[in-house]
Amino acid sequence: MLLFTPGPTPVPEFVRSAMNTPTIHHRTAEFEAIFKTTRELLKEMLKMQEVLMLASSGSGALEASLISLCSKKVLTINSGKFGERFGKIARAFNIPCVEIKNEWDTPVSLREVMNAIQENPDIDAFCIQACESAGGLRHPYEEIAKAIKAHNPDIMVIVDAITAMGVEPLDVSCVDALIGGSQKAFMLPPGMSIIALSQSAINKIEQRDVGFYFNLKTELKNQRKNTTAWTAPTTIIIGLCAFLEQAKKIGFEKIYRETKARSLACDEAMMAINLKVYPKIPAISMTTIYDEQSDEIRKILKNDFQVNIAGGQDFLKGKIFRINQMGIIPLSEIAWVVNAVELTLDKINRRTFNGLANQVFLEQYLRLSGY
Repeated sequence: MLLFTPGPTPVPEFVRSAMNTPTIHHRTAEFEAIFKTTRELLKEMLKMQEVLMLASSGSGALEASLISLCSKKVLTINSGKFGERFGKIARAFNIPCVEIKNEWDTPVSLREVMNAIQENPDIDAFCIQACESAGGLRHPYEEIAKAIKAHNPDIMVIVDAITAMGVEPLDVSCVDALIGGSQKAFMLPPGMSIIALSQSAINKIEQRDVGFYFNLKTELKNQRKNTTAWTAPTTIIIGLCAFLEQAKKIGFEKIYRETKARSLACDEAMMAINLKVYPKIPAISMTTIYDEQSDEIRKILKNDFQVNIAGGQDFLKGKIFRINQMGIIPLSEIAWVVNAVELTLDKINRRTFNGLANQVFLEQYLRLSGY
């Protein structure tokens, strides 16, 4: 079975081999050496002042970042299930929250954000997804973060990059917290989140000193010593170290270039066989297709072609399907998926299979990847 859901992604053999070694204790020099290498590789990749690894899903990192960096009022962007989550966290902690809500296919505009900030001068934190994976949408977080910092550099910019980290080069020049997760582009099992921090964020975290398990001041103090405040997800960190070492050997920029080429080429291939890309600005991390027969298509893909892709949530349940583009994906595998989608359309009498999807995919991929 080919796993092409946008998280969890498949775990490569070289990562499984690394994680298959005997378990080691997290309070040992042996593990601290692995932790140090992993931290250094993450900082090199993400280009931020500090980086933390937490034993939690991505939602834990969202909570930790919000409670640590917001002391007055937060502005959140809700264009899907994950943008909605920031608002839920704020309400759970009685943090005043202003929410901009859009359709799941529609990115937030700079005008909407700046209007909200000007109308609420006490806002001191801003939360947005780089990619809202509920609908495969890409927000223009870069230009928004830049405008916010120009207006008030003290506003903390928190970017949920769980389905963008490791997928594309991320502009962090105006970002204070950049959040990632193990089960996406890093091709690891679920269970670990990542927070990269700016110096301004570090200063605020050390000043506020809030929370217990998610106290980022405590984590900073410990992780700078190459250990963790609480029990570390040792096996996942060992796997992450192996993945990052391999990614550096391949070249981060090469992975970004090939991921973008694969994603854009897949979008073009789907449109060539009369399928509709759902979001107005598609994310690189996945190909999201709106189709009223999505559940039937997914079922045939899984049963007849051994391809497991994701559907939609809430009002999009049964209306979209999502094909993962995150991670180091062999060209032969995504080509199989593209072919399988076209063959499936033939099976449900939508169009006769003629290989057009794979032809368009390969032509576009070779052009975009520079080969």
